[in-house]
Amino acid sequence: MDDPKDILRRILEHGVRAVAPEAQGVEIHLERPKNPEHGDYASNVALQLSKQLKRKPREIAQLIIAATRSSFEDGTLFPPEIAGAGFLNFRLKPAAKLQVVHQVLAEGQDYGRGRPARPESLQVEFVSANPTGPLHVGHGRGAAYGASLASLLEFAGHRVAREFYVNDAGRQMDILALSVWLRYLQARGSAVPFPDDGYRGDYVLGIAARLADAHVARFVRDAEALPQPAPDADPDAALDALIAAAKSLLGEDWRGLHRFALEEMLADQRDDLARFRIEFDRWFSEQSLYDSGAVARTVERLEAGGHLYRKDGALWFRSSAFGDEKDRVVQRENGQHTYFASDIAYHADKFERGFGRVIDVWGADHHGYIPRVRGALAALGLPAERLTVALVQFAVLYRGGEKVAMGKRSGDFVTLRELREEVGNDAARFFYVMRKSDQHLDFDLDLAKSESQDNPVYYVQYAHARVCRVFAQWGGDPEPLARAALASLVHPRELSLMQRLGAFAETIESAAHELAPHSLAFYLRELAGEFHSYYNAERILLDDEAQRLARLALCAAVRQVLANGLSLLGVGAPEKM
Repeated sequence: MDDPKDILRRILEHGVRAVAPEAQGVEIHLERPKNPEHGDYASNVALQLSKQLKRKPREIAQLIIAATRSSFEDGTLFPPEIAGAGFLNFRLKPAAKLQVVHQVLAEGQDYGRGRPARPESLQVEFVSANPTGPLHVGHGRGAAYGASLASLLEFAGHRVAREFYVNDAGRQMDILALSVWLRYLQARGSAVPFPDDGYRGDYVLGIAARLADAHVARFVRDAEALPQPAPDADPDAALDALIAAAKSLLGEDWRGLHRFALEEMLADQRDDLARFRIEFDRWFSEQSLYDSGAVARTVERLEAGGHLYRKDGALWFRSSAFGDEKDRVVQRENGQHTYFASDIAYHADKFERGFGRVIDVWGADHHGYIPRVRGALAALGLPAERLTVALVQFAVLYRGGEKVAMGKRSGDFVTLRELREEVGNDAARFFYVMRKSDQHLDFDLDLAKSESQDNPVYYVQYAHARVCRVFAQWGGDPEPLARAALASLVHPRELSLMQRLGAFAETIESAAHELAPHSLAFYLRELAGEFHSYYNAERILLDDEAQRLARLALCAAVRQVLANGLSLLGVGAPEKM
């Protein structure tokens, strides 16, 4: 059978042609009413036509019903009802609702998969944390959101490349290398002071210890040659002086030290993300943009286009001409390019690789960065409108009702690894995407660990496990259920469950279009809730074989959809709990 939604769209298109053959640009929109009592689908097409036809929407709705009356005879839909200002509400006949069960069981893991006429080539870049420390819980939200979004877009039928941008060039990496080296010297007995603005976490001690194991005395230098900052010295200037001295003392060995610290941190981040069920197609090095000359060439292109000017010895991009609040430096007076310059080169590289659309997942504190990046792309003649930035707000942890403090260089922060170990991957992945990405998230650690219906991930997974338990009690062969007779599924709870199953593909399509994994999490909670109500109110393993097989088929369809949805969110679907 055809999709009822496609049938309904064709009927309405016929109705519009009959009622308003001269109407222009009318697009048929169908949506699921929030209240199931209002029907299975609703359309605002009469309201759309009202202005063009200069008639009341309810009058137009009546004309459409009259023009399409024959289409509803012996079909899958009851004749529509008019609601409110002129909405058309439609209800599927029970026999039409049954087909979704067979469809789910026939398509299995592919149920809900989109097949767009023109699939897009997309790149989703997410996490992209500085490799200067372990991933923390803030990175975790961006990781869970980005991974779920990429999976949704792929399941919706698009080609998706997942990328992590490694910020391995610049001052922060120098500070990490310096911090590791100083800890290495201290471990060997040197009384070298450690700067307040160095990286102080225990992970630095670990890297320093592994550096000593791997290279013994290779990086030993005279600590007395390091400059001693004056009591009133500027902290940044003092830190830069230490970095310069370290580079001078180590010579070519500085590169080896820098590379060792980088590889140690990248290995840690890769392992952490892999254990969080997140993989990337590519880890793109910022330093490679400098090594290849891409940054210099990009700046030259901007200058040749008249988009740069010199001021106070620095080179500035006319960012304000593209909607930014002020112009931005791309090359400092000392000749070094800024992070912004390498970011421009990186985004230019993305489009030059042929992606039709680029999606960046950034922390919400980078909101002001969007206009300058888009402006630079436009200045380069690249399609800035095809860059989408999804902002992710911070996640705040609560334990025992108290807020958990975080801070980075001091090492006083909760790592993603610690969060995973405390609440588990499933709870972490689900909790992170329960809300819109640009809304603050209060992560209740106690709730995430609880085994109660108040814990949303437990509630959804328990629905899946309940179905598995029913099938274990039954002990029959589930394969024939895909062909089971379903005419006995007429109970309101059964019809409601089938309606919810039928909305899965639309939820996928909408969530992918809106870049909103939270809507899938919300859908799964609703589906689980309806199943729990059904399970608690009705017997599944009835004596009547036909009715028993019909109910088992419905349960199997619920189990499949729950598994499909949880998989897209990176959450397991356990058979026992």
